Amino acid sequence: MRIFLAIISILAISSCGSKDKAHESKMIFKYNESAGIQSFDPAYAKDQSSIWFCNQVFNSLVQLDSNLSIQASIAQYWEISENALVYTFTIDTTISFHQNDFFESRNLTVDDVVYSLERLINPSTASPGAWVLANISDNGIQAINDNTIQIQLEKSNPAFLGLLSMQYCSVLPKEAESIPDFFENPVGTGAFHFQYHKRNVKLVLRKNERYFERDGQGQRLPYLDAVSISFIPDKQTAFLEFIKGDLDFLSGIDASYKDELLTKTGELNDKYKGKIQFSKQDYLNTEYLGFLLDENQTNEALKSPKVRQALNIAFDKKSMMKYLRNGIGTPADGGIIPRGLSGNLRESSFNYNPDKALKLLEEAGYPNAEGIPEIQINTTSSYVDLCEYIQHAWKEIGIQVSIEVSPPSTHRQQVAQTQLSVFRASWIADYPDAENYLSLFYSANHCPNGPNYTHFSNTQFDAFYEQSMNSTDLEFRASLYQQMDSIIMSEGAIIPLYYDNVLRFTQNGISGLGSNALNLLDLKRVRIIYND
Repeated sequence: MRIFLAIISILAISSCGSKDKAHESKMIFKYNESAGIQSFDPAYAKDQSSIWFCNQVFNSLVQLDSNLSIQASIAQYWEISENALVYTFTIDTTISFHQNDFFESRNLTVDDVVYSLERLINPSTASPGAWVLANISDNGIQAINDNTIQIQLEKSNPAFLGLLSMQYCSVLPKEAESIPDFFENPVGTGAFHFQYHKRNVKLVLRKNERYFERDGQGQRLPYLDAVSISFIPDKQTAFLEFIKGDLDFLSGIDASYKDELLTKTGELNDKYKGKIQFSKQDYLNTEYLGFLLDENQTNEALKSPKVRQALNIAFDKKSMMKYLRNGIGTPADGGIIPRGLSGNLRESSFNYNPDKALKLLEEAGYPNAEGIPEIQINTTSSYVDLCEYIQHAWKEIGIQVSIEVSPPSTHRQQVAQTQLSVFRASWIADYPDAENYLSLFYSANHCPNGPNYTHFSNTQFDAFYEQSMNSTDLEFRASLYQQMDSIIMSEGAIIPLYYDNVLRFTQNGISGLGSNALNLLDLKRVRIIYND
């Protein structure tokens, strides 16, 4: 009977796709995930679609607000020892887990928190987020009493609280892995509970009526009754659904409709003003080309830092952003650290300069680019236009380029396995500290043990990185960050392309969505007003 009632409930939600009188009593927020959601297990929440899902269904010890400041969540408050090695958290044990056909709701306990964090770092879990807690000492996660846990670090880490806000650190019931099909019907403590999923078609989340957070007036969150997620793979089709009003929210921009929505300067086209809402802000996301820097690099010329530097200044990033991105984002003439974070290189010598590029090639032993083997750029279909732009510019100085396009999953796997000589990549900050970006170049993080996909190694960089991790002085750390970024750029480990913007398009009746530099989707305070 419970399953039958659930099906009836889903049908009721699905029937609310058009804006009719049914909306007078139900607020259902609809958005699309074109790439699908690969896993409902927060231990594998490594891409945006999974992170967004987990942010609705689960909670971590702490959370970030719209300004990326640390706020309480499952932990009501915490203390940090003077040496910054011991973190003591007081847990709100009145918070309850969701209930479904496989799990009887109960209150959260400190054992659930310990289980969830230990599971993340357990090798058998094979979580791509295990690195988040890699700095915890042996047996460093302990329940002190019924509402207190303590975490002991091996080395101090000023970014540790930010790391704990990540969805990897979501709290699950300790019975999770003993419940059949738990991760097909996940249970958390979040503002919405899992209701229904039809693979590649629809996912429905329902309001958690017992959610613990309240607004400033004391009203229990969330305001929405449900969240409906579709899985339309074609972004142009999803865009048309948004324009028809059948989706409430559109994130980012795709080449298939960017000129329809935006002017060349990145503003909303006149035809849509007053019909939809548009917001834009800096995004902690750096798009770049990476070079493989170990013995597996097959292109001899790319082993030279001067060749890599020459390639960086041999195309005009400002024109690229204007004509291919409609002014969305900032040309990356600095390093890997994006605008908005301490340590960003404000001054740079990596501006467009083809004459200097040719001089660098000559100094590297390749006058007029003679003798440079064809360079293959590996990318996905969403970035072909950018790579073709670079291909044309490099050809102007005598360098032949081919472009290899792979599905996103294949491309990610090849990058992670260091199979690509030159690859298009991006890094979206997991937490608001520049260390997040610099960890991509720390020697101990060579993949598969970490996110150093270029296999960059530099002893001075490593020394600065370790110094920064042992200091709580923000100014000192920012200075170290800039020096590290300068080393990366002088070695030509990557070519930063642009620092992205968060773009959000919503229907006029949507309020309370907001935005943030991590592009984290928070639906707890969203309301919908339906017009007749």
